[in-house]
Amino acid sequence: MAATSLTSLSFVFAILLIMHAKAKASTCDDCFTQSRASYYPNSDEKGTDSGRCGYGSFGATINDGLVSAVSDLYRDGVGCGACYEVRCSNSAYCSDKGVTVVVTDHGSGDRTDFIMSSRAFRRMAQTTDTESSLLSLGVVDIEYRRVSCSYPNKNITIKIDENSNYPHYFAFVIYYQQGKKDITAVQLCETQNFVCKVLDRSQGSVWTTNSPPSGALQIRMLFSDDEDESWVVPVNNIPEEWKAGETYDTGVQVN
Repeated sequence: MAATSLTSLSFVFAILLIMHAKAKASTCDDCFTQSRASYYPNSDEKGTDSGRCGYGSFGATINDGLVSAVSDLYRDGVGCGACYEVRCSNSAYCSDKGVTVVVTDHGSGDRTDFIMSSRAFRRMAQTTDTESSLLSLGVVDIEYRRVSCSYPNKNITIKIDENSNYPHYFAFVIYYQQGKKDITAVQLCETQNFVCKVLDRSQGSVWTTNSPPSGALQIRMLFSDDEDESWVVPVNNIPEEWKAGETYDTGVQVN
């Protein structure tokens, strides 16, 4: 009788382990999602300087031009700056390594989640010899997953938008977003009395206010994912007499 009970308990325990493993797999952050990808051709094979993330010319060169427009992953601009590992599944042309792209634009195609720069699309090929064959396909089946963005020797950087008008209108874009979380909110604070105001996301990675505080300014960024969120406070402040078109190094990196 005791042996039978022990066997039953072992069976139940095994079932629970299997159920736990399946539940964990269904919520796995590192799991790949099946989809399709295409590319947009242009003369320099890199990204676009007019993407809806608001990066301007920076969007064409970031990550060595390994960038992509996305459809649903754009998420009304929250997805801008996110990094994804993408690899195609055609065994004749595609490598197992794939490519890591940065989201810089919004776009949709023939049931595609990604519209890459042609440079990024070619990087999924096994060799330089198979790149042209991969490009000729136009659209390929892929699998992708979110990965952490990393920019060695680069801090998160603030670029003041050229349309900003000191001291009445303040707009900026965030460069070199790092880590695996989204920037879901930004505050602009006075450095003397620490009064803060929440900024508006005008598009993508561009944040604005029609009534910026006076004096030197501090930007606080809320990094969020499904599990937690945390405020990141830059080491360096934006000077009192900020200028449109200038860039300011925040002095911080995010793992």
